[in-house]
Amino acid sequence: MTAPLRPQVDDLMLFDGMCNLCDGAVRTVMALDRDSAIRFTPLQTPYGQKLAALHGVDPSSPESLVFLEHGRALTKTAAFAAILRRMPAPWRWLAIIDHWPRGLTDRVYDWIAVNRYRLFGRRDRCVIPTESQRARFLTEEP
Repeated sequence: MTAPLRPQVDDLMLFDGMCNLCDGAVRTVMALDRDSAIRFTPLQTPYGQKLAALHGVDPSSPESLVFLEHGRALTKTAAFAAILRRMPAPWRWLAIIDHWPRGLTDRVYDWIAVNRYRLFGRRDRCVIPTESQRARFLTEEP
């Protein structure tokens, strides 16, 4: 029997490590997040799969990135906006998307998510982080 996960992991982005769009998003967040506050977990890792299942996301067919904030799992537009709020200006100003009609923004998000492999491509395996990036990636429970 596996040990239960810690109840609260914050500022953690669960992403599809096989997706070129998702990989680009992770690289962009790493470049913009000057405080290195956001950490990352690919859904293809055992820890990513456990966290995804804990928060109701199918890790074999993710329809959204997941951002863990204050013990809550945010998805789609809410996750995107929460990440943007942690970025420096002017990027954080884009978090205004969180105040737009959620039905509309989530539909756009869903369309991109469904078509992400066709539009941006897919990898055969997850990208290995560089030595300097490795501290920001969690592949097992902290």
